Amino acid sequence: QVQLVESGGGLVQAGGSLRLSCAASGRTFSNYAMGWFRQAPGKEREFVAAIKSSGIATYYKDYADSVKGRFTISRDNAKNTLYLQMNSLKPDDTAVYYCAATQASDPALRRPSEYRYWGQGTQVTVSS
Repeated sequence: QVQLVESGGGLVQAGGSLRLSCAASGRTFSNYAMGWFRQAPGKEREFVAAIKSSGIATYYKDYADSVKGRFTISRDNAKNTLYLQMNSLKPDDTAVYYCAATQASDPALRRPSEYRYWGQGTQVTVSS
């Protein structure tokens, strides 16, 4: 089991940057594939980015088209922490951002139902 706590959200002007962090409890963080999702008011939760678990030299990463080239997902297994560096933020990026974890052997990383563990979310607001 793993518990997830996000931080780093806030209010930023369009074009600005934020870095979200997701601190995970437990000793097996490296075994989990991790994802970032977001949910804006009145909208469904949507995939943002994901990174597979350790065991390979370069972690596989996936990004939603809407954030590709602007957001970077990374992980530090020694610190049990997942990151999301967000640059060139737009008002459309405004949402609650959630990190999630799965131990599925070959998860469909873009599908929220694949993830068993979720954080409580952190609000990101981008002003125009």
